Amino acid sequence: MSRIPTEVQVRPGSEADLEAVTAIYHHDVRETALTFDTTAFTPAERLPWLRSHPEDGPFRLLVASHISPSDNAPEVLGHATSSPYRPKAAYSTSVEVSAYCAPGATGRGVGTLLYKALFEALTGEDIHRGHAAIAQPDEPSVRLHGAFGFRHVGTYTEVGRKFGRYWDVSWYEKPMLSRTGPSASPDPSRTPR
Repeated sequence: MSRIPTEVQVRPGSEADLEAVTAIYHHDVRETALTFDTTAFTPAERLPWLRSHPEDGPFRLLVASHISPSDNAPEVLGHATSSPYRPKAAYSTSVEVSAYCAPGATGRGVGTLLYKALFEALTGEDIHRGHAAIAQPDEPSVRLHGAFGFRHVGTYTEVGRKFGRYWDVSWYEKPMLSRTGPSASPDPSRTPR
């Protein structure tokens, strides 16, 4: 298996990355069950999504890129996000994470680089749990999330229909380091009796 060269940079995504990030996502819309979107977006339609992931805070977009040897230009290899888990206020300390790689970059360590950088960037944010939804079967994604401490917490069976079939979605979660909020261990003096 070919590994990604060490010259790969992981950095916050910007509007300059919009076309490349959209193209990577479109591949998965058209060819895989990694996303349950079934219709491609234009880059202009994806712009609000990109802007909802600023450079700081709990909701981020990171991209992995390197200089393409063929034309000496930057090439986006993949992206990872932390996004709101659900819109209601009580969910504000949970994020849903995902990573998408360009077709030629899968299985080469790009997802690992992206998640490593994402979780480092989120350290100290007010996040208690990270969640990931994985359409099954997807052993590479299960392995990637397991390597970062995610554990399986349940599976929705036949919850989505794409490519003329129903797909199960397994949910994974991991504890995150939160800078505020209640501790992971309950205060015994506050335990209901």
